[in-house]
Amino acid sequence: MTAHIARTEAADSRPFPAPRVDSEVGPLRTVLLHRPGAELKRLTPRNNDQLLFDGVPWVDRAQEEHDAFAEVLRGRGAEVLLLADLLVDALHDDRARIAGIHSAVNERRLGIDLADALRSHLTSITPEQLATALMTGMTFEELPAAEGASLVRKMHHPIDFAVDPLPNLLFTRDSSVWVGDRVAITSLALPARDRETALTDLIYAYHPRFRKTGRAYGAHSAPVEGGDVLLLAPGVLAIGVGERTTPAGAESFARSALADGLAHTVLAVPITQERATMHLDTVCTMVDRDAVVMYPAVRDSLFAFPVRSDGDGGVVVEDRRPFLDAAAEAMGIDRLRVIDTGLDPVTAEREQWDDGNNTLAVGPGLVVAYERNVETNARLEDAGVEVLRISGSELGSGRGGPRCMSCPIDRAPLV
Repeated sequence: MTAHIARTEAADSRPFPAPRVDSEVGPLRTVLLHRPGAELKRLTPRNNDQLLFDGVPWVDRAQEEHDAFAEVLRGRGAEVLLLADLLVDALHDDRARIAGIHSAVNERRLGIDLADALRSHLTSITPEQLATALMTGMTFEELPAAEGASLVRKMHHPIDFAVDPLPNLLFTRDSSVWVGDRVAITSLALPARDRETALTDLIYAYHPRFRKTGRAYGAHSAPVEGGDVLLLAPGVLAIGVGERTTPAGAESFARSALADGLAHTVLAVPITQERATMHLDTVCTMVDRDAVVMYPAVRDSLFAFPVRSDGDGGVVVEDRRPFLDAAAEAMGIDRLRVIDTGLDPVTAEREQWDDGNNTLAVGPGLVVAYERNVETNARLEDAGVEVLRISGSELGSGRGGPRCMSCPIDRAPLV
């Protein structure tokens, strides 16, 4: 216990910068990534659909691609934080250990006796081992031995999951969103991702770096995911409403942001509820302070409901308007420049599927994109946007691009 206290006090004394994110394109200072690990090795043709992957990735290559992605960001001056490292640090706090174990042990599924044995085991292991178990999951054959018979263990196949793995941790964008100087822990829609927010939550609650961070969006009852939240400009948010974020989730997030003074306008943007357009950032991302890359099939059909404060603690929901017009007005500019994905309908559809729209801005007019989206990248460069290309042959098997794989924690203000 003395060593734990000394470690915590030393960590608390470190001068961490105060995080703040006010836009999509301010120069990136600090970003949270998750290097893919053993949780991806849990994917098989039998379970990859259930775990939301379109295939079984080659894990070693996925790690190489992710390492290269991280190096590109570091090369442009960004500090890269890795989720697994933060999780281990947080788990040195006994309160974080309790929270992590509670999130992993499902007594209704395992039964009282087996759940108690698993809790006892997880309590006895090191923070590094616990972090691995929380991320990678555990099969029934990996559970600790317990006294007496267990019908639950006997009636499950040894390779069935007693604690589900979290392969989608790779997509750090979804489980938390920074708006101004506050972090919002989101509510993920699908069961395969339910525990991700529990890990993100304990990191922000117990890691010394974030203990003084304020929270936004206190209600987690309705689904809202970070891939649907775009910070178009300081004070202007767009929230996609579709497969992963519900109208109730968007409204709850909007009310919170408006009440806290984090935004003056929130645009609720309906999108098609299908795999190819699971989040708003699969059809549209900011690439410069006045420019977006957008899937041309939705350019003219995308609309928005502007939501603003009524000045008395409530909100005003305005009639729907074309998204591009509503966004430009809220941002205080004449128009948003639009760079289309691809040159023709077939190419546009292919490159949208391969996350051609899912770019990560490292600064105004400077983005990271998958190298395979050749025509979209060429169009970006023709429009004056510098493209830092990365490989994503294996990383893309979970249907996510550079923006999906990154959670900006600190950006310099736009000047």
